[in-house]
Amino acid sequence: MTIRSYKGVTPNFDQSVYIDESAVLVGDITLGANSSVWPLVAARGDVNYIRIGERTNIQDGSVLHLTRSSKSNPDGYPLIIGDDVTVGHKVMLHGCRLGNRILVGMGAIVMDNAIVEDNVIIGGGSLVPPNKRLESGYLYVGSPVKQARLLTEQELSFLKISANNYVELKDEYLEEG
Repeated sequence: MTIRSYKGVTPNFDQSVYIDESAVLVGDITLGANSSVWPLVAARGDVNYIRIGERTNIQDGSVLHLTRSSKSNPDGYPLIIGDDVTVGHKVMLHGCRLGNRILVGMGAIVMDNAIVEDNVIIGGGSLVPPNKRLESGYLYVGSPVKQARLLTEQELSFLKISANNYVELKDEYLEEG
């Protein structure tokens, strides 16, 4: 794995976290316990910060970045991801906030200052435009996303199952060394 400091700040995580050797993490990034970062993920906490919750998985080829502070936006937009979140393959997350128990489908893009509440599924290939808020308990699909329908009880349960599956998988990888 490539872990690099930027301006004296180094990514922070404990031994329960799995980071694939081909992933690149730079700067002000904190990963919660039992989270995982898979092959070819690029995460740059350089012009703001990235916070990733517990039992969250960032899958292959995803890009995580943020927005610099400016006169018009003094705090910029950090990237904040909650607990039990599954970020599918090749997802782009940029300066947004994701709550807990979320599935972001493969190839989705979530842009600056978008807020995704808890218990949400974002369909693969969807685009969440800047400043959009996705309400809890719904499936969102499309480009730009539209609220499709309420999540079923089975889908709501799956959000936690998906996160737990990746905790088990990362533990297997850690055991192999």
